[in-house]
Amino acid sequence: MVNELRQALDDIAAIRGQVARAEQFRGYGPLALGGTAALAVLAGAVQKAWVPKPMVAPGAYAYFWSVVAAAAAALIAIEGVARTRRLHQGLAPEMIRGALEKFLPAAAAGLLLTMALVRARPADAALLPGLWQILFALGVFASCRFLPRATLAVAGWYLAAGLASILASGDGAALAPWRMAAPFAAGQSLAALVLWRFSRQEANDGGTI
Repeated sequence: MVNELRQALDDIAAIRGQVARAEQFRGYGPLALGGTAALAVLAGAVQKAWVPKPMVAPGAYAYFWSVVAAAAAALIAIEGVARTRRLHQGLAPEMIRGALEKFLPAAAAGLLLTMALVRARPADAALLPGLWQILFALGVFASCRFLPRATLAVAGWYLAAGLASILASGDGAALAPWRMAAPFAAGQSLAALVLWRFSRQEANDGGTI
């Protein structure tokens, strides 16, 4: 009897997981993403005060932008959990877990790569903005199947911006504030626009946003 009950619970969990994987994730909202675009602009404006010579202190530069990234992630997570519970209701835990599974590998790779580069190859810190943008693009690409189709443009933007940053990393301005602030402000604004248009379309179709 106990084994049958356990098997039934496992089957229910498997079904819920399959339903969650087939459903479009609506936890990301345009408000938080727009907020992260503004945060990138603000961070770019204050970088010189916090890290006046980033190539001399690449660890401080990496720490500064890691704190900004953590703040942005917290902003998205706060809105995302609330939206997921409201819009996905009983499937909220599975939807949140699925979203994390798509993005966490890229985030973890970014953290480990940053630590390794700053510790072992500080002279190559000029590559950091481009590498961060490429890894972020990979996270977005991994999430695209569960997001509006236009999100592919966001992933493409970050990939192109990251490659351009790496190609220009020898120009002496690789760690200038705008090299991080501009691509992320533009990319997050584009993501907010994509989700806003999607939510408007859902509202016009009679869905709940």
